Amino acid sequence: METSESTEVKRALSTPEQNSVPADKASDKERDLGFGSSLSRRSNFRLLNRDGTFNVQRHKINWWKSLYSYDALVFMPAWRFFLVVMFWYVLLNSLFAGAYVLCGPDALHGNAGVPDFMRAFFFSVHTFATIGYGNVAPNGMAANLLVTCESLVGLTGFALVAGLIFARFSRPTAHIIYSQNAIISPYGDGTAFEFRIMNGRENELVEVQATITMGRFEVINGMRQRRFYPLELERRKVAFFPLNWTIVHPIDERSPLRGWDEAMLRDSEAEFLILLTAIDETFAQTVHNRGSYTAQEIVWGARFLPLVDESDGGTPILRLDRFHDYEAVGKG
Repeated sequence: METSESTEVKRALSTPEQNSVPADKASDKERDLGFGSSLSRRSNFRLLNRDGTFNVQRHKINWWKSLYSYDALVFMPAWRFFLVVMFWYVLLNSLFAGAYVLCGPDALHGNAGVPDFMRAFFFSVHTFATIGYGNVAPNGMAANLLVTCESLVGLTGFALVAGLIFARFSRPTAHIIYSQNAIISPYGDGTAFEFRIMNGRENELVEVQATITMGRFEVINGMRQRRFYPLELERRKVAFFPLNWTIVHPIDERSPLRGWDEAMLRDSEAEFLILLTAIDETFAQTVHNRGSYTAQEIVWGARFLPLVDESDGGTPILRLDRFHDYEAVGKG
């Protein structure tokens, strides 16, 4: 049975004239998360993807910088990075191989058991990587000048690639695992919005802080606009993070979720944007992680299953296989 408060909220959503309360512009500016009016007004659009990446593709005018800038090489996926390195490695050795061939048939002495171009290519590889087996050697001024140039290019190239690999692997990042669903669960005398997180790596995170902002469409002055509301949390910060953390937003009289049901959240295209900040003990640096839940990813009337099994005087057992599991407890 619907409460009078829930009925009033539904009426406000469906009747623009009754929901034409002037918005507090100063408050709205403080709540703006930086998505801008263009994205905030777009309907049927998720602001953050499930993995925490922004749902925006940046099109750069200079395609070369977008592919081979320092930032692109550090942040691109590992498989793409190694493909780029392999491409340039093969290209440079092929160019030097062509240059050796152009120096004439006597530019290289020695038999490698392969055609002339491939002999020049493999000789270039030996020079580039400072291998030097000795079965093929340069002959003449032109070939030796090429060897001098290639050795410099090889040393510089390996230094650059080594620096990029070090930057990629030494960059501190947080790998936070989110529960597949958020839930609306019984909490005290009411209900709460909850989800679980845990550290997906073996490193230690301390001083973990959580910030949640809910975005939803509302009819303001006859226009359907997305508004953002920061959610108060039962606990905004934990000093240590050895297990999991269930982040709880109590739905009380101060909550923007008060009086809202599942259908209303879906109609308003509600999205819960999450920002986590922590200190990585390994690097002693601050790391960040983002995530989000849409209204379709929220289970109403549920409770997460406990993860810790009590043992008789022994070490408690953390049942990570239950991390995403919940049980129905009836509509809250």
